[in-house]
Amino acid sequence: MELFAAVLQSGLASLASYLAAHVLLCLVPAFFIAGALSALVPQQSIIRYLGPDAPRYIAYPAAAGAGSLLAVCSCTVQPLFAGIYSKGAGLGPAVTFLFFAPAANILALSYTGVALGVDFAIARIVLALCFGIGIGLLMAHIFRADEAVRTRAGATERVFAAGERIPRRNLIFLAVLIALLIGGTLKVDGLGLPVWSANLDAAGAVRMQGALDQLVPVNEIRGAEGLSLHGLVLIAMLLLIGVVAARGLGQVDAGFNRLTPIALALIAMTLVFAALGVRVSHSGLVVTVTGRTLVVLALICAVLPLARRFDPWDMQQWLWETWRFVRMIFPLLVVGVFLVGVIRVFIQPEWVQFIAGRNTVSANLAGVVFGVFMYFPTLVEVPVARMFLSLGMHPGPLIAYLMADPELSLQSILITSAIIGRLKAWTYVGLVALFSTLAGLMYGAWVDGTSLWLLAIGGVGLAGSIVGGVWLAGRARRV
Repeated sequence: MELFAAVLQSGLASLASYLAAHVLLCLVPAFFIAGALSALVPQQSIIRYLGPDAPRYIAYPAAAGAGSLLAVCSCTVQPLFAGIYSKGAGLGPAVTFLFFAPAANILALSYTGVALGVDFAIARIVLALCFGIGIGLLMAHIFRADEAVRTRAGATERVFAAGERIPRRNLIFLAVLIALLIGGTLKVDGLGLPVWSANLDAAGAVRMQGALDQLVPVNEIRGAEGLSLHGLVLIAMLLLIGVVAARGLGQVDAGFNRLTPIALALIAMTLVFAALGVRVSHSGLVVTVTGRTLVVLALICAVLPLARRFDPWDMQQWLWETWRFVRMIFPLLVVGVFLVGVIRVFIQPEWVQFIAGRNTVSANLAGVVFGVFMYFPTLVEVPVARMFLSLGMHPGPLIAYLMADPELSLQSILITSAIIGRLKAWTYVGLVALFSTLAGLMYGAWVDGTSLWLLAIGGVGLAGSIVGGVWLAGRARRV
């Protein structure tokens, strides 16, 4: 019974911490962006740059470039990936975007450079770029038959949509939503500076925070972030949004109803409250308005006049598509995060540290497995990596972990399966694990003094072997 209680507490604590700290300013804007991509962006405009007929030298760099702008984790990127894939993006470029956005976005690279050193940041972007495009090309080749069927199914739409461009108002609307995502998650000093602060006498808040610390304790090694009183209120607001939005947004395709503006107002209020600094001190509550609070508030206020420039039908479709992505992805996210908390009870980080002290295949595989099962939200993997580096983890397995952790988690695997199918999803998982291991081995070998020329020759040889194996497997499948 004690083990069952510990497992249940760990699962619920993992879920509570994630919902409180990462869903609102990160995932909620991502859902609205995905809905806008699906409802407001003409299909041809995406197909032109990322579609199966787009030149590879345009599609794959465009996918990587788009991914580099978004500071997202393996879960937050899922609605964006679903949005561009459902609008006709080719499997290869869409997968490159799915890989590159969490692994090598600008924020992750800058944070890596500051915390771990410039060498790690350079290795991360170079390896992510090479392997992200490589995985996309391999996925497109392996599943080219499925893509051909999908391409033929959309051929008529591509013909009639030829020359269609994204209207300027749609681009501005998307830009504001993306700015809301970036402004709410970007970790820079300017956004964190206090603008106004107030100390509230609330003895009950101190007692409640103490109870939360015992119920959901912080454990940095295991990635348990704890639960603040601020986070608890956010979870309550999120549950209220779910109840109201089920009808307010879930039935908006039939027309706006009285719950639609209430749901949108609750979402806006919750995002602003999430951007507030709320901290429990010894005497009560300290509420702080920061630069981030003002930015989030200003961008939310900017959305309303921009939305009025659209026809009501366009806005109905945007909100309905947003809710569709929430309904498809969010339940899987909840289940996955809970399972991660359960698994943490049984995995001891010391085991990984013990076998990852040298640059071996098993050590790099351990880094990959650790990244998958000990999922951390975006950017949290960097301080964790710094901690393990100080404890003696070899730089090679550390890079393998940094490549795998932002890409793969149990919940992201479940979500990817729902979007592109199980076979494609698990093929992607296998390729990410393989290339993350190779990335760790190559970087670790360079740290240990291996010549760059030898590494380049070995890398070309490995790439040739992988491509040859995929070609032979495809040939045998056709036979």
